[in-house]
Amino acid sequence: MHCHRCKGRAACRAGPRQQRGAALVVAMLVFALTAALAVAMQGDFQRFVQRTSNLLVSEQAHAYLRGAEDLAALVLQRDWDEDKQEQLIRDDFTELWAQESQPFPLDDRGWLRAAPLEDLQGRFNLNSLAAQARQEGGVPKYTPEQEQFIRLLQALDGPDISQFEAAAITLSVSDWLDSDSSVLADGAEDDYYGALTPAYRAANRAMGSVSELRAVANVTPEIYLALAPYVTVWPREPEPINIHTAPGPVLRSINARNDLNPLSAADAEALVEIQRGEGFVDKAAFLANPVFAGKELGDIRGLLGERSSWFLLSVTVELADRNTHLYSVLQRKNRRVKAVVRAGGSL
Repeated sequence: MHCHRCKGRAACRAGPRQQRGAALVVAMLVFALTAALAVAMQGDFQRFVQRTSNLLVSEQAHAYLRGAEDLAALVLQRDWDEDKQEQLIRDDFTELWAQESQPFPLDDRGWLRAAPLEDLQGRFNLNSLAAQARQEGGVPKYTPEQEQFIRLLQALDGPDISQFEAAAITLSVSDWLDSDSSVLADGAEDDYYGALTPAYRAANRAMGSVSELRAVANVTPEIYLALAPYVTVWPREPEPINIHTAPGPVLRSINARNDLNPLSAADAEALVEIQRGEGFVDKAAFLANPVFAGKELGDIRGLLGERSSWFLLSVTVELADRNTHLYSVLQRKNRRVKAVVRAGGSL
């Protein structure tokens, strides 16, 4: 015979044990959830701290870069004042803006490194090719700018570009720039670009960047890399090339009207040696150099000058193991200097 009272007592004794077990499981679940939340919050907090730190470093780097830009503007203003005081009408490599500068320490945390300002008017302006070549008896009649560009392409170091290839590239660039869709002989317009994969259209406007050359017909990557250091798109309305700062290949592109051959490398070396040495007194002295003897330069004279208003600043800030770059196109108009365009990034 069973005792109901005993059964009840056993059940009473088992109940608290089960309750304690359930409470332990709940406590462990709460602890696990709390630990998971703590880990997640810690990860979010660390990402927040890192993101904030990156933003602070980025802002600080850009502040240094803008400071370098302001300093470059002051240098150009000082050069303007000195030229005005000395009544000079030239910009050359002896001036302060063209001098090498030492790396500048940033409070023992990094460095600021700036290359000498580069005279963009020492380069060939691609937007000067917008004028169309005329046809006379089926033969293209090139503009002075187009002739100069054909010679420049043949004067490049690296890719061997024939006169025929140089003419095709020149006319393709002219088609890219002109406002109509009429195809020049050996040029390229929408019909050519529309057949490519992916397809696109000719810009039919002034170039906003030298990198647009990569989209122009007949311009290979090798040609682009060799040509890029000697061309510019600033100013949008081209001004004369500065004979005092033009590099060798650009000097080789200066030749007699209707002569599509560049000057020899030896002739260009002779011009560069004078340019980097005592310099040319003026444009007349430059054109009187023996390398131009007997050449009818004609309209090419109007493409040459001695003053510059457009400069390129290239500066790098090394901060917190990160390099931040700034490329700034500076325009100097009288004594006023402004940044026309900026580009940059981090590595």
